[in-house]
Amino acid sequence: MSQNLSTSVLAPRTGRWLAVAAVVTSMAVLGGCANHSASSSVYNYDQAQREQIVRNGTVTSVRPITIEESKSSGVGMIAGGALGGVAGNAVGGGTGRALATVGGALLGALAGNAVENRAARASGLEITVHLDNGETRVVAQEADVPISVGQRVQVISGAGPTRVTPY
Repeated sequence: MSQNLSTSVLAPRTGRWLAVAAVVTSMAVLGGCANHSASSSVYNYDQAQREQIVRNGTVTSVRPITIEESKSSGVGMIAGGALGGVAGNAVGGGTGRALATVGGALLGALAGNAVENRAARASGLEITVHLDNGETRVVAQEADVPISVGQRVQVISGAGPTRVTPY
């Protein structure tokens, strides 16, 4: 009898944890689909095989910057809230459990949003280029290609973002 009782008590908790794990996993997968890049080396399918304008110039200044998403997708907040709510629900009983569940969900949502925002940042460069035609252009992009002052570069534009690439 005691074995049947313990199995019936554990089954709902196991199901609840599996449901939360499934929700968190699906959110992580969907969040991974939103892959934005400010790299000079990354082209999406709409930008490929399109004519672009190339201008030559010399780098006059390079400044390190941080590139971040303009808005959160909400995946971190939802996943953190779900995990925090489940963790809070495991604490106490009665009214205390309800308060712990709400508090855990709120704290989890805040923590999840903070983690997502930090993960959506990249190191970048603000590159000022004096073009051979006398004009000056400034381009911000990820710091995935080494660019230095005095270096000859190409400024590529026309089919999407403008990119600075070394010769």
